[in-house]
Amino acid sequence: MGKPLSLYDNYTRSLRVFEPLDPGGEVGLYTCGPTVYDYQHIGNFRTFLFEDVLKRALRWNGYRVRHVMNITDVGHLVSDADTGEDKMEKGSRRTGKTAWEIAALYTEAFLAEMRLLNIEDPTILCRATDHIGEQIAFIAAIEANGFTYRTSDGIYFDTSKQPGYGHLARLDKEGLEAGKRVDLGEKRNPTDFALWKFSPEGEKRQMEWDSPWGRGFPGWHIECSAMAERYLGPWFDIHCGGEDHISVHHTNEIAQTEAKAGTRLANFWMHGYFLLMNDAKMAKSAGGFLRVASLVDEGYDPLAYRYLCLTGHYRSQLNFTWDALAAAQTGLERMRQGFHALPREALAQADAALVERFGDELNDDLNVPRALAVAWEALRGDRPPAVRRATLAKLDEVLGLGLEAWTPKAVEVPDAVRALAEARAAARKAKQWAEADRLRGELATAGWEMEDRADGYALKRK
Repeated sequence: MGKPLSLYDNYTRSLRVFEPLDPGGEVGLYTCGPTVYDYQHIGNFRTFLFEDVLKRALRWNGYRVRHVMNITDVGHLVSDADTGEDKMEKGSRRTGKTAWEIAALYTEAFLAEMRLLNIEDPTILCRATDHIGEQIAFIAAIEANGFTYRTSDGIYFDTSKQPGYGHLARLDKEGLEAGKRVDLGEKRNPTDFALWKFSPEGEKRQMEWDSPWGRGFPGWHIECSAMAERYLGPWFDIHCGGEDHISVHHTNEIAQTEAKAGTRLANFWMHGYFLLMNDAKMAKSAGGFLRVASLVDEGYDPLAYRYLCLTGHYRSQLNFTWDALAAAQTGLERMRQGFHALPREALAQADAALVERFGDELNDDLNVPRALAVAWEALRGDRPPAVRRATLAKLDEVLGLGLEAWTPKAVEVPDAVRALAEARAAARKAKQWAEADRLRGELATAGWEMEDRADGYALKRK
């Protein structure tokens, strides 16, 4: 019996044994998806990869997973302080397309790159613009419970009504109040946030709707609270996102749901840490960010980036360099080649001891780097070749490197080289070692390497 699954919960700041809320074993998982005003960069995808491994780990432990991911296609303003324009409107102006067109364009690009990384589709992919009714109803319930006030530009959440506001981020509310700036505007408290923003007077937005408070659009945070409740209920198992969501977005999701339903929305709050480039957070606002497509353009397999992310724990920042990606590609290629060289036997079973050790590392707060080391041991160990293959195939259910699906590129071997290889194979079979060595030398002179395998041999260019 291996270790139980333990996960780090940022709400309690503790490592806790995971037990599903549903006695039937179905896990509710909500992950914050992309804001589709631009392409996603590889830093965003590091978080999505962590969440994919989490989902696979939950299944490894025998749970069914109902995974909901949102698409933010309205309401995310350029400032977390609810100022500036909507990122969708800004993206529309930049591209010359409508806000609706860029939402469709960047959503499809996101999904395509997600599949390049072998990230599984969520059970439900929900768009904010398809759930305006749910968001309006959620705001109305918060209002009825006395947590809102009106300003000239919208309906705001009054954080002073919640003594425990900001617990997730351990916010220093008194310090924030003391440092209150003069440009607070009509907000009563620095931490108050918009639930509904009014369309500017005399200006028609591309994305706006009628509401009980006036024509406008929802704030950024309300969409996740409303859609999470719509598909998972007001109290579910796990909510995930990037570490940048802790202090504002996820803090405000919790506040909204506490005001409406009296829960903190999710039993576990988990966050993936940043990908750094030149020791700085990768961000679209900085310009020059890298997409998955950028890696492909540079000649890298997108799964090499997945492999690179597997080498770092999700709660530690990972520094991206091209040398690190090249090393990851080499590691991935060696694992693929080694796996492919092992014979497949229908009756071969995965090695139980290695599977348990892999699960123990995985269940220690998703310690995938150590789990990956077990996978290499499975490949290189002294167990029968077919067992090694079956074991690694089992472990890849979590690693997601697509080892079974991969096939080596066909290499055209000249007839003369093939004849040398066949002659060397025959010499080895006859235990004519000196002749076999001589023929290997001839192959090397011709620019080829011959690798002896359990099922024969393989040829590759030097």
